[in-house]
Amino acid sequence: MIATIVWTIVIITVLGLVLAAILYFIAKRFKVEEDPRIDEVEAVMPGANCGGCGFAGCRAFAEAAVKAPNLDNNYCPVGGNPVMQKVAAILGYEVKEKLPMVAVVRCNGTCENRPRTNYYDGLKSCKVKAALYTGDTGCSFGCLGCGDCVSVCKFDAISMDPDTGLPVVDETKCTACGACVKACPKGIIELRNKGPRNLRVFVSCINKDKGAVARKACKAACIGCGLCVKTCPHDAITLVDNVAYIDYEKCKLCRKCVAVCPTGAIHDVNFPKPVERVSKQKPAVVKTPVEKTVKTEA
Repeated sequence: MIATIVWTIVIITVLGLVLAAILYFIAKRFKVEEDPRIDEVEAVMPGANCGGCGFAGCRAFAEAAVKAPNLDNNYCPVGGNPVMQKVAAILGYEVKEKLPMVAVVRCNGTCENRPRTNYYDGLKSCKVKAALYTGDTGCSFGCLGCGDCVSVCKFDAISMDPDTGLPVVDETKCTACGACVKACPKGIIELRNKGPRNLRVFVSCINKDKGAVARKACKAACIGCGLCVKTCPHDAITLVDNVAYIDYEKCKLCRKCVAVCPTGAIHDVNFPKPVERVSKQKPAVVKTPVEKTVKTEA
C-alpha cells in the first residue's frame, strides 16, 4: 500500500516536471518580443483611457504609435501638445501642434425658447428617448435633456442646467476627448477650436427645417435666412439644408454675423462686451401648443 502511494507521488512529480519543461520550451519558442518603447510611451500618457484618441486605452494608443511610421494619425486630446511632444521625443518623430479644442453644445432650445408639446415618462436616456420619438418639443433636432453626455464624461466637464434644460460645458475641464459627441444621439455636440484667448463664434442650432417651421418650434432657431452668409467678410459661413455653419478656421471673430442674426442663433463666447444686435426681421409669433403626456415602459 505504501509502495503504491510512493510510486503515485513519483509518477505525478515526474509528469509535472516533464509538462513544465514542455511549457517552458513552448513559451520560449513562441515568445513575442515587445518593443520597450511601448512602456515608455504609456508612461507619459495621461492614463485617462477615455478613447478620445480612437483607441481602447492609453496602452493601445502607445502600441499603435510605436508601430506607426509617424504621428500624423495619432493624437491624444487629453494630454494635448505637451504629451505628444514627449511621445515624439521617445519615438524620434516630429509632431505637428494642434489647436486646443473644446466641446460645444449647438442647441438654443432652452425651456423658454422651446415650448413643450408633451412629457416623456420613461427611462431617462437620450438614446432610448431618441429611439422612441422625436422629443418633448416641436423641434426634432434639439437636445433631449436626459444627460447621456454627462454620464459618459470622465472629467466632470459637462452638466445639465436645470433652468435651461441644456448641457453646459466647463471649458476649463473639457479635454475634447469626444465622448459626449459620440453619446449624443441628436449630434448637437461638436468639437471646435477653442479660439484665440478662448474667443469663439458658432451657430448654436442644427435644425434643418424651413425657417417658419424651425421658428415655430424654437424662438432661437436658425431660420436659414442667409443674413450671416451675406454679412461675413471672410467667407466663413455656409448655408446648407436651411441651417448656417461657421468654419472656425476661416472665422476672424469680427462678430458681424452675431449682430445681424434675427433669432440670436449665433453665439459669441467669452467676449468682454456684447455685440450690438441689428434685427432685420421681426420675430415670429410662437403659439404655445397643447401639452400632452407620453408614457413608456421603463
